[in-house]
Amino acid sequence: MTDLALFREMSELFPGLVRSKEPLQLHTSWRIGGPADFLVEPGSLQELQRVVSYARGKGLPLTVIGAGSNVLVSDRGIRGIVIKIGSGLARVTARGRIIEAEAGARLSMVAAVARDNGLGGLEFTAGIPGTVGGAIVMNAGANGLAIGELVTRVTVMGPGGELLEKTREELQFGYRSSSLQQDPAIVAAASFCCYPRDVDLIRRDMENCLALRRNHQPLAEASAGSVFKNPAGKSAGWLIDNAGGKGLRVGNARVSDQHANFIINLGSATAQDVLMLIEKVRALVLQRFGVKLELEVRLLGD
Repeated sequence: MTDLALFREMSELFPGLVRSKEPLQLHTSWRIGGPADFLVEPGSLQELQRVVSYARGKGLPLTVIGAGSNVLVSDRGIRGIVIKIGSGLARVTARGRIIEAEAGARLSMVAAVARDNGLGGLEFTAGIPGTVGGAIVMNAGANGLAIGELVTRVTVMGPGGELLEKTREELQFGYRSSSLQQDPAIVAAASFCCYPRDVDLIRRDMENCLALRRNHQPLAEASAGSVFKNPAGKSAGWLIDNAGGKGLRVGNARVSDQHANFIINLGSATAQDVLMLIEKVRALVLQRFGVKLELEVRLLGD
């Protein structure tokens, strides 16, 4: 079946949800990325199930993104169906000490709901870009804390559209990692266990986290956050800075002067620019310190 025939069929099955040849630079915080054959943004869990089942039935490759804040998409784009889990799956509720959030909810919204209900524990997520789904997969964190520490359970969707419950232990959270990085399952929702805390104290700590980010990270620039994981006992930013990497540039991609573990898009950077710059930075750090930096961002596409 041709792409045009597939588009027509999908448009009939999922009216208003399907875009063909959608530039993924419009859906990533780096503002980089070629076209998706088909981009689908489900408005409900049921629609997500139908799209996943359709992709499996047709044998089409399936890629899932959220806010696109931790990914580098190839200049050639992504083949098959790209599912964007966003505002249609973004409900957040508080039940006692538990915060329940769908995968498309922004971490900032989850933290705000916890704050408004006098629930502590999520303050460190203030200012972390991205959605719950991506945060679970990557075990996102800051200041020595990580989202996986608060997880009680995660609802995932298998390749056939079936829903499964996973416990924190089953997800095997580690530093910027979880078992979901090797699992085709899609995060649908998660529950976080918090604790009662004074709202003013929560607000103060969230504001402090935001101020720290504003002072030390190039938040006004197009980036994907930290490019490399911190090696054990070391800071990737410090290593890059002290190896002479700050300000290094390839094309329109440049290592930030404000934080050396950020690569910023000066306006028209390509994925190839970023990849070449990544390799230059790695080579500098390896030569200067004998440390091989490991990517934190995910590479997607051809």
